[in-house]
Amino acid sequence: MEKKTLLYLPHELIIKILLRLPGKSLICFKCVCKLWYSLISNPHFANLHFQLATHTRRIMCVSNSPTEFCSIDFEAFLNYDPHPVSFNINFSLPRFRFPVEINGSCRGFICLYSRPNIFIWNPSTGFKKQIPLSPFVSKVVTNHIYGFGYDRSRDDYLVVVLSNDPTVANNVVSSHLEFFSIRDNRWKEIEGPHSPYDGYNGKGLLFNGAIHWLAGRLNIKIDVIVAFDLMDRKLFEIPLPDYFHQVSVFDMWVFGEFFSLWARDCRKGTIEVWVMKEYKLNSSWTKTLVLPLSNFSIFNPICSNNNGDIIGTSQWSRLVKSNNKGQSLEFRSFRNGPHDIVMYTESLLSLPGDNEQYYKVED
Repeated sequence: MEKKTLLYLPHELIIKILLRLPGKSLICFKCVCKLWYSLISNPHFANLHFQLATHTRRIMCVSNSPTEFCSIDFEAFLNYDPHPVSFNINFSLPRFRFPVEINGSCRGFICLYSRPNIFIWNPSTGFKKQIPLSPFVSKVVTNHIYGFGYDRSRDDYLVVVLSNDPTVANNVVSSHLEFFSIRDNRWKEIEGPHSPYDGYNGKGLLFNGAIHWLAGRLNIKIDVIVAFDLMDRKLFEIPLPDYFHQVSVFDMWVFGEFFSLWARDCRKGTIEVWVMKEYKLNSSWTKTLVLPLSNFSIFNPICSNNNGDIIGTSQWSRLVKSNNKGQSLEFRSFRNGPHDIVMYTESLLSLPGDNEQYYKVED
């Protein structure tokens, strides 16, 4: 009888192969053996994997009444998981009076808010962490806008809250700025006073190491983009192009690799897309695309894929993919309508301080 030769791979080679596989496959491979479970669960392996592997981008949609999540492949679009991720399966929560909102995503984590609870959730691994509501937000019922991002200089994730402060003396309105540091596990206030802002969108857009919000600056009655630099931990403003003071429906997004704005002009029946060719340089705002609204009465862009197609929400509770001529390519309808949507990247990452172990892969 012919003797079979078993193929042996060095442990270092196995690690290098695993580091380049999709996160979804690695989660399944945790069941292979205890060694692989320990390896794939290690935070340092997850960090290397995030740096080296090609990651799947997905769209997370949350619907309320009842609350459920649906994760959709960003590039394939319609290759969605037929079994929506719900709180009853992977994300056990008590029942709340208020709907669940998505306040941002970063490095595979999604920040969820349902007053008075804030959660940081990695849908790929099922990991979640609850953080306390800030003492200021707990006692003051006013306009709060949230953001979520990563400070790479400190390896720290921050939940940022910008709100109006009605306690300032002499009837002068100011903004209260604070953040929760995951690494330090506490809220910190950024001393002010800060210019008073009235946020138009509950969640901020993360781009180039800063969280951005559309807001009205109350003391001069003008709309601006206000941003929080996650490393410098300071606010700064980006003026809007003049065109955006003439339209009523507009928002921020990332178009290709650029920080961008879109506006729905009902008078012209179009959506205009403007990009900032050089970040923070106001003169670099450029009108790049004009989409006819002939196929949609409402269309709100969310993101664009590698082919330049645009994915956004439309009427009739639909998620739509359109080409750069405004023609509908595909759509996905929702039973209760997507209440909130965010794009995220699959990852195996854990938060700082969670099961920290030293791990090293030799080159």
